[in-house]
Amino acid sequence: MNTAVRAIGHAVALALVFGAAWGVGTAVGDPEPIPAVAPPAHRGDHEHGPPVAASDGLSATAAGYTLVPREDTLAPGVPAEFAVTVTGPDGRPVTGFDVVHGRALHLVVVRRDAVGFQHLDPVMGPDGTWRAPLLLPAGGVYRVYADFVPTGGPALTLGTDLFAPGDFTPIPLPPTRVARVEGYQVRLDGELVPGTDAPVFATVSRDGVAVTDLEPHLGAFGQLIALRRSDLAYLRIRPAAPAPAATDRSGPGIAFTARVPSAGGYRLFLEFRHGGVVRTAEFTVDTPAG
Repeated sequence: MNTAVRAIGHAVALALVFGAAWGVGTAVGDPEPIPAVAPPAHRGDHEHGPPVAASDGLSATAAGYTLVPREDTLAPGVPAEFAVTVTGPDGRPVTGFDVVHGRALHLVVVRRDAVGFQHLDPVMGPDGTWRAPLLLPAGGVYRVYADFVPTGGPALTLGTDLFAPGDFTPIPLPPTRVARVEGYQVRLDGELVPGTDAPVFATVSRDGVAVTDLEPHLGAFGQLIALRRSDLAYLRIRPAAPAPAATDRSGPGIAFTARVPSAGGYRLFLEFRHGGVVRTAEFTVDTPAG
């Protein structure tokens, strides 16, 4: 029985779990609900590799490892190649990495006002330098995160700033649990509870019809990254199901298990693949204390 078929059997149970959370979302003016169908009931994240939680991207150095960009300034609106290395405790570039969430190193870029999210696909050269094409759309200060596990070392997320000279006007981000991207509507249910594992659930539709053939992306049916708005601390939120096979399909629901470190506002970025194309849905969620 494939993933999508297994998912339908759990719809009623999940509707009870997330009914209250959807009530919160509609209170801030979200549109009509999307029919929710639960993902597989089997849970566990061991098949996705170790959780990347040893650091939060607030520092360029942790556990003896340092993120070293080749440049810290790029012209806005001009395509460029961004290059970066990770040096180890011996000061030399690291060339051995474990594959986690489908890649040996994840490189994420976002502007300091938590907009302009990009998840790059860097390639490492023989000298340990990672390179990826990068276009910064406008002026401002951007945060670059490297999310990786050095072979034999701890899971790490290191961060550094990247500058794009030019005018900068922060974009206001009111709370929202529904995102629209290229004809898709994605709803986010569930509450982020500081210091506690909590279920978070995304539901994908297109033109009002539930999407039931989501494709695997980086070892899961969705990748969810959260940034704390106060300081841009980075958190990868764990998928709540084992890694699918390349031929598996699922939807419209994608389940995650989230543990945020504190109360406050968060920006969440959900990547999902459909029709061979990866799209990113963005949400802004406030997390109360307690």
